[in-house]
Amino acid sequence: MKKLRRTMLFMPGNNPGMLQDAAILGADAIILDLEDAVSLTEKDSARILVRDAIKYLDYSQVEVVVRINPLDTEFGPQDVEMIARVKPDTLLIPKAHEEEIKLVAMMLDTIEKEEGYFAGSIKLIALIETAIGLETIHNVIMASKRVVGVLLGGEDLTSDLGIKRTKEGEEIFYARNKVATVCRALKVDALDTPFTDTNDDEGLTRDTAKAKSLGLTGKSAINPRQITLIHAVYAPTEAEVKQALRILAAMEEAKREGKGVFSLDGKMIDAPVINRARTTVELSQRLGIMES
Repeated sequence: MKKLRRTMLFMPGNNPGMLQDAAILGADAIILDLEDAVSLTEKDSARILVRDAIKYLDYSQVEVVVRINPLDTEFGPQDVEMIARVKPDTLLIPKAHEEEIKLVAMMLDTIEKEEGYFAGSIKLIALIETAIGLETIHNVIMASKRVVGVLLGGEDLTSDLGIKRTKEGEEIFYARNKVATVCRALKVDALDTPFTDTNDDEGLTRDTAKAKSLGLTGKSAINPRQITLIHAVYAPTEAEVKQALRILAAMEEAKREGKGVFSLDGKMIDAPVINRARTTVELSQRLGIMES
């Protein structure tokens, strides 16, 4: 079954206490960060700390993602070499581009073979935070079968574009659309940039709802307090579940009557509507909103 990635919580890789608590905070995935959250002087010790956390702590109830440093730094290749050997679920590749994805994939091929891991078991998520990365998303995703998602990095992207990042997010409207559309076409997850004001719950809810409406399948978070609000936006409402069940019931009735098409409440129901209804019901079952 495809992993739920409604929320991906960033956790600094140099904080032992936060690494210890990461699995119980309620996020679908945790991102153990070796890049932006860690100063240059702590890169080596953070890498060892994250390796040991994955090796010895119980992260079985959450997807473990490690954001490595860029491969064009001295730290990136060392991150892959050490962290991949304890088999995280996924590596998050910063400022991702096609050639870097291919290089990481090749390194993982070798490590998995040496460690006896199933080939392709360590997945990749591409962090899109540059203009060139945004405009070549298709190539980035297609660079390796390991790629299971794209995460939009709004702060770095707007910096690369030379524009101001705002709460309203109009400046990343195109980027969100691009990520959502290409990811949907290639059947990988489209993950939204964090909302950085951790004290603005209303702003977070609006921003998450906007991301969902554009087709983004989940959102990253920088504070555990954001998880519940994001999950609430991405969960089907009671009304949506009831309507989905009515649509599926009407479909079954139409089948019994030999009808190829049917209507509900005066509206024709076609295949896209039925597919959305099925998706809503399946998600509500996975989230425990309704019984299977």
